Amino acid sequence: MHINHHQTSQDLHRYLKTQQNKTLLRFITCGSVDDGKSTLIGRLLYESKMIFEDQMKSLEIDSKKMGTQGDKIDFALLVDGLAAEREQGITIDVAYRFFSTDQRKFIVADTPGHEQYTRNMITGASTADLAIVLIDATKGVLTQTKRHSFLASLMGVQEVILAINKMDLVDYSQKQFDLLTHEYVQFAKKIKLLNITPIPLSALNGDNITRRSIHMTWHKGPTLLEHLENVSPSKKVSKQSFRLPVQWVNRPDSNFRGYAGTISSGSIQCGDEIQVLPSGKITRIKEIITKDGPLKSAQQNQAITITLDEEIDISRGDVICAKNDPAILADQFEAKIIWMSEEELHPGRQYLLKCGSKTVNTSITKIKYIINVNTLEHIAATYLGLNSISVCNLHTDQNLVFEPYLDNSTLGSFILIDKLTNNTVGAGVIDFALRRSQNIVPQYFKITSKERSQIKNQTPKVLWFTGLSGSGKSTIANLVEEKLFSLGKHCYILDGDNVRHGLNKDLGFTESDRIENIRRVAEVARLMADAGLIVLVTLISPFQKDREFARSLFSTNEFLEIYVNTPLSTAEMRDPKGLYKKARAGLIKNFTGIDSSYEAPINPDIILDTEKYTVTECAKRVIQALNY
Repeated sequence: MHINHHQTSQDLHRYLKTQQNKTLLRFITCGSVDDGKSTLIGRLLYESKMIFEDQMKSLEIDSKKMGTQGDKIDFALLVDGLAAEREQGITIDVAYRFFSTDQRKFIVADTPGHEQYTRNMITGASTADLAIVLIDATKGVLTQTKRHSFLASLMGVQEVILAINKMDLVDYSQKQFDLLTHEYVQFAKKIKLLNITPIPLSALNGDNITRRSIHMTWHKGPTLLEHLENVSPSKKVSKQSFRLPVQWVNRPDSNFRGYAGTISSGSIQCGDEIQVLPSGKITRIKEIITKDGPLKSAQQNQAITITLDEEIDISRGDVICAKNDPAILADQFEAKIIWMSEEELHPGRQYLLKCGSKTVNTSITKIKYIINVNTLEHIAATYLGLNSISVCNLHTDQNLVFEPYLDNSTLGSFILIDKLTNNTVGAGVIDFALRRSQNIVPQYFKITSKERSQIKNQTPKVLWFTGLSGSGKSTIANLVEEKLFSLGKHCYILDGDNVRHGLNKDLGFTESDRIENIRRVAEVARLMADAGLIVLVTLISPFQKDREFARSLFSTNEFLEIYVNTPLSTAEMRDPKGLYKKARAGLIKNFTGIDSSYEAPINPDIILDTEKYTVTECAKRVIQALNY
């Protein structure tokens, strides 16, 4: 048999060129659990001939073993790849699938419907051009349907297919379809989702997926695939000025220094003037380099390396902007936050915030309100629980380069990271900088902390005593101060009870109040250390995260965490102020050791065992650690 290799090569070239010229649509499926999202995607893959013969055989076998559709093929098994998902019949992870038709290429993210996996849905929505919101025709619009729709709206998705599924279970009723469509559209208007295309379908039976349903001739709109092939979704990024978040400083040798990243918006040409933030330095683009060679210009979403006319100090996390239209620089802003951890968020607690390629310390200074996804009502709150959607004020420990999310999704979105576990605990989108951040400019004075400590002939320190009530913190700190005072050192004790008579008299003992109590004391201790003092802090400070926040305010050798290690039984037996007795009687709530936990330090600088050593011996150990 003769094979025309030239013809085969031409056909292959034509095919590859056709594929290259196809547009790409990224979309997400979302809704409540068991609405049929995985079945829908499986059916799309099947109908678009994207399943290989061996996959089909495997699917038939798996459908008999673990399917949920009797003798029929269970298309959801094509997508639910995790063993746990197949066993439980739910989707846990974000499953990305690629498929293609003659008109277009697609990447679809199948995201979990269960409430505890809302964080996965946000991941899928963050890059989507369109959302398919599924509704089970027998169950209607549910809370999770609204939550997913609201989150899709927050992530900038503007195009929605309202896929009312399982129409076969309601006898393909147009009345039911119209009723659910009306209910959803009324809700969608409130969250500014306006581009909605309702389609009645049965993912299991294939009705209105790729072919018009003979059971729903009353539907005059497109099939699902027709709409996916022809829709032109609005772009998320509307800001056109040049932005290049620096991901890497490329310096292979002493003769080359380039700055690499992906253009988040706008375009650039060789010779253009740029401004680098946060430094504000201005220079010109010398070269634009890619893996395929040099370019004269580059556009949004291109990965490039640029060189500049002059060497200036630029680091990962800086943003290179158009000279005459730079991004916003501020350390306080309002943002919408989706909390994704079972551990509650309380104002004042510190987290890492990652925006673009920049990571900074941050804390929520105020929870303005949380949003009820059913009614969209604004509800006052003192903390955020799992899946809370909120509007908050944030403060970062240094200026952050950002833009409102609707202008630039890269510089307008962020994640929050737990500093101890390194887990992602929240995600957010930035609305605007707070005016106060623009009005406050640091004032610099000639006399420095170093000079203030030199005149006192001492090195400033913060000695942070932590332990249970009755452990002996204040007693030991008192002895340490007496000794330091006799040596001519300038000291001050910030005692937990004493500061609650003045500075913190407005605070109670809830977790939020404890966090704020420690934040205030830590900030005062920082001012005192800046004045050149040795500061002794005696606070129960029961939570590791709050002690880590206090430590973060000081340089490495300036802060000593001193754990006064006394068992609860011993502290309760001592009970010098009678507080344990009251707590046991129910007269004091949120008392550490009784109905509020104490997290012992993981790696303290000094451990004082008050059962093994006297308070005098413990004080002597602290003095020795200070080399006095």
